[in-house]
Amino acid sequence: MASVTLNEITHQYYEGNDATVAVEDVNLEIEDGEFVVLVGPSGCGKSTTLEILSGLLQPTTGRVLFGDENVTGQPARKRDIAMVFQNYALYPHMTVKENMAFPLEQRSGITGEEATDIVTDAAEMMGIGDLLDRLPGDLSGGQRQRVALGRAIVRDPEVFLMDEPLSNLDAKLRREMRIELQELHAELGTTTIYVTHNQEEAMTMADKIVILNRGEIQQVGPPQTVYENPANRFVADFIGEPSMNFFNGEIATDGFVIGGDADPIALNGVSVPAGREAVLSVRPENIATVAPGEGDVDGTVRLVELLGSHFEAHVTLPNGDDVIAILETDTTVEEGDAIGLRFDRDSVHLFDAASGDRFD
Repeated sequence: MASVTLNEITHQYYEGNDATVAVEDVNLEIEDGEFVVLVGPSGCGKSTTLEILSGLLQPTTGRVLFGDENVTGQPARKRDIAMVFQNYALYPHMTVKENMAFPLEQRSGITGEEATDIVTDAAEMMGIGDLLDRLPGDLSGGQRQRVALGRAIVRDPEVFLMDEPLSNLDAKLRREMRIELQELHAELGTTTIYVTHNQEEAMTMADKIVILNRGEIQQVGPPQTVYENPANRFVADFIGEPSMNFFNGEIATDGFVIGGDADPIALNGVSVPAGREAVLSVRPENIATVAPGEGDVDGTVRLVELLGSHFEAHVTLPNGDDVIAILETDTTVEEGDAIGLRFDRDSVHLFDAASGDRFD
């Protein structure tokens, strides 16, 4: 196992004389044994970062270190890594056993009974011990993903690199595999770097989340910290489902004034000069319904969605803003109702309107 360091990594793609920056000035410390998830929208640079870590792609500038060793110039075959891909990448003419044993022979020269023992142990760990004589075409998607994971495990690498390995699975199987991956990491303790666009995977699996946008790191931290204290508006909008509600306005001497609303919303513990344009945000679960005139804003219920354990009420404010509030199932609200919304003061966030950065 090893720690991993990205030091001032930048990568540019060139088309003729035109350069496109895929990742820019990325600095990241990953501790030995950590499970780190790179998450962000399509095109944010997360897969490029993983390719640089693997050695499949050389950065334009910067260094990659495994432990104290600078591996920047090393190709993938010389790095002690194992990769798991979205498309499984199994050899269709080989049995499960042969697929899993292949990297042992190719990388370590291990064959025969020793290879069989290693493969059998990994197969039992992944719950596919009874599938060793089958071909990949005879397996379900979940089984093939377990084979791909097993093939990585037999390598006993310093670092696992996983590129959206669960995205081809249905929702139920994806949840099951998330749990299995967490249990596998707890058992092996191998440094794992996992790429996904799925924030639910990031929140449930990671020791640490790295949120990227347009090739730059927006925030790094434990999932709950990122959720509760987003560094900027992008993170606040990207993390959480449904995402935060946002209100444009400006700071007054006695609170925050939403555009078109005469009553300021009092703020706790935020020191910002009056007159500054800002964006106030609050998560749907931090909003309570009250009688009109008794909350922070009033609105009209446009839509109510029952999602089993809770309601999501979509409320339109007089200025046209749409607000989502998560409500308990015993809350009585109907489409067309006039209601008030009260924000939990300890859960309100304030961002600079121009930069998007958080005001503390």
